[in-house]
Amino acid sequence: MARKKQEEKKKFDNPNVVGLRAEILEQPITETLETNYMPYAMSVIVSRAIPEIDGFKPSHRKLLYTMMKMGLLTGGRTKSANIVGQTMRLNPHGDAAIYETMVRLSAGYEALLTPFVDSKGNFGKVYSRDMSCAAPRYTEAKLSAICAELFRDIDKDTVDFVDNYDGSMQEPTLLPTAFPNVLVSSNLGIAVGMASQICGFNLAEVCDTAVAWIKDPEHDLLSTMPAPDFPTGGELLYDRAQMESIYRSGRGSFKVRARWRFVEKENIIEIYEIPYTTTSEAVIDKVRELITAGKIREINDMRDETDLSGLRLAIDLKRGTDPEKLMQKLFKLTPLQDSFPCNFNILVAGNPRVMGVGEILEEWTAWRMDCVRRRVYFDLGKKKDKLHLLRGLEQILLDIDKAIDIIRHTELEADVVPNLMLGFEIDRVQAEFVAEIKLRNINREYILKRTDEIEELEREIEELEGILNNRRKLKGIIIDELRQISKKYGAPRKTGIVYASEVEEYSEEDAVEDYPVTLFLSNEGYFKKITAQSLRMSGEQKYKEGDALRASFETTNRAELLFLTDRQQMYKARVSDFEDGKASQLGVYLPAKLQMDEGEGILAMLLPGDYTKHLLLIFENGKAARIEMSAYETKTNRRKLINACSDKSPVAAVFHLAEETDIVCYSDDGRALIFNTAQLQPKTSRTTQGVNVMSIKPKRALVRAETLDQSAIANPARYRVRSLPGAGAILKPEDTGAQQMSLL
Repeated sequence: MARKKQEEKKKFDNPNVVGLRAEILEQPITETLETNYMPYAMSVIVSRAIPEIDGFKPSHRKLLYTMMKMGLLTGGRTKSANIVGQTMRLNPHGDAAIYETMVRLSAGYEALLTPFVDSKGNFGKVYSRDMSCAAPRYTEAKLSAICAELFRDIDKDTVDFVDNYDGSMQEPTLLPTAFPNVLVSSNLGIAVGMASQICGFNLAEVCDTAVAWIKDPEHDLLSTMPAPDFPTGGELLYDRAQMESIYRSGRGSFKVRARWRFVEKENIIEIYEIPYTTTSEAVIDKVRELITAGKIREINDMRDETDLSGLRLAIDLKRGTDPEKLMQKLFKLTPLQDSFPCNFNILVAGNPRVMGVGEILEEWTAWRMDCVRRRVYFDLGKKKDKLHLLRGLEQILLDIDKAIDIIRHTELEADVVPNLMLGFEIDRVQAEFVAEIKLRNINREYILKRTDEIEELEREIEELEGILNNRRKLKGIIIDELRQISKKYGAPRKTGIVYASEVEEYSEEDAVEDYPVTLFLSNEGYFKKITAQSLRMSGEQKYKEGDALRASFETTNRAELLFLTDRQQMYKARVSDFEDGKASQLGVYLPAKLQMDEGEGILAMLLPGDYTKHLLLIFENGKAARIEMSAYETKTNRRKLINACSDKSPVAAVFHLAEETDIVCYSDDGRALIFNTAQLQPKTSRTTQGVNVMSIKPKRALVRAETLDQSAIANPARYRVRSLPGAGAILKPEDTGAQQMSLL
């Protein structure tokens, strides 16, 4: 033992060994990454995680090709364990990984709109976390009928084949899918440094869109393929601009929510479809968490009643609960409404590319045209070979007796073919074909029947050559195949489309405490919210030097606020969004709080109430616009409205009209005009330019306006007009509100 330790010590002390250790330790990290990490990363990206233009990852392709070679496209089902074992000839991974791949492609699992595996037995469910599949020895499977379109003419050199991992057999690099499966089958892959997430689309819609796009690359994709479709159904909250962005860039996200119904007799809510991105267990766990936290008080119990008929989550409601409002709340707080992120990252010629839907269709069409061209070229070669043989047979027709005589008088079997070649001036292939004809077929009738095929073959060859040299005909073949697939395998959408602008989202208003408050807005944009109690105890309001009060209102903590700015934008907020303040504080600086544009200033603060009143805008060019407040009401929680008013002239004054009133307008040339708001017709368009109220001279402007009861005008009749527009009258000193000094 001691001797062994001494030998190890000598070995360690060997300077050559130490130098080697030092060399290994000093290897640059860049070299380690290049030699070790990069090959691994590229292998994961190219050979494992990212789908290719046929819509499959290598694991999917190997499994389906193995099942096809096993005769499972037309035959009966076989044990899943048998399929897994056979697939290991192409995919040398564990049987569990192969079986999981097959489960995801199966009809029983319901992860794909168009499943490729016809399954029998328990394959689990995509919408359940705990409902696992049975072992492969208990389940059976075969290929679905649509797989015939995946392998169409695969034996006609439509795709390349490569050796498997041990060189014992060959496998296709891609499957010649006759439809854009890359868009039909949803796919998720996480590689090294990149990922891919492709949502599925309806098969019929994809085929129809591909046909329309091949005919016209400027085709509006959303008109034939409005949105993704999911096997779990649900409802997609549709925003056209958002969907256009996803279709264009290949990136983005959209929202999907559950479908439900209220069973009034039992006072329960039934949820029968949930978003593709969640599971029934995740939903129940989140609801229980909210109930425990006291954020949901309307639910007595929630149960998972899923059975063979499908998904069913039952929610027992407390008496008096409004199911609509509760579901809005659940959509907001639970996975019953979830976002689906899109990242259309696809391998094209071995290179990962993030593409929009149009680019994907372009790449798929180019690839499919190559498949069809190779198929036509293969058929052309076969027909040319057959024609060549029949040409030789045609030569024999000239003298059958001579052919028999040559064969009869040839002593050696090996000389039969050469003698036929010399006797009829045909090549070896033709002579071999003639020599193999059975004795019973050496008659004029047989040979005439065969040679009659020559004319038909020549016509077919000419047609095939015409297809090869004509892109339009190649596209026509693809279009015909797509139409057949759409008609044969197409199915209605499962995911409904609901316009996001029409969806009423849950509002936390009910959770906000309500109490009376007084609001203060200064000229420079400082805002205060002060409670009644604090206001009684406070002293004078504090403002910055040079600042002063612009407006103040009495309201409640749940009220909404609108702020109109000099950039023709309207900002929406709630009083509850602001903390209670004190008179001794400056308040909140609104441009920063509302994230206004740089240099943007506030013109007015409004309390819209129920949006039934009107907004009166007086412009410097002498026009006035009376706009219904409902034009500023939104069903979504948008915080900013652009184009809130006309930008043709600056706004001189803003009034929130609760009732008809008299308005006094002042121009910078000393004139005043009084009109009644009843003289103006309300408009629903926010950007209306209004009507002329005060005739303004060139290079002059309307500088301000106020209500008559707030003005200092002593003789209103002098300035009142019966019809609009009017020029107004010169202000008299007694109507300006200025007091003259008297000498004592």
